[in-house]
Amino acid sequence: FQKHEFFVDMTCEGCSNAVTRVLQKLGGVNFDIDLPNKKVCIDSEHTVDTLLETLKKTGKNASYLGEKSA
Repeated sequence: FQKHEFFVDMTCEGCSNAVTRVLQKLGGVNFDIDLPNKKVCIDSEHTVDTLLETLKKTGKNASYLGEKSA
């Protein structure tokens, strides 16, 4: 799988919980949420577009930062 890093404008625990919810609903993802730095690192076979659309379902501003080398 490719590791992708995304910026998500999360300000609190509730925000990161929302991210967790939408990603778990999507399925087939392993992810780490870095709340202080507003980053979500996702390990998945889904396309970047799919992941970004999913993150945007939280209503938060989200953008793709790039691939993360393992």
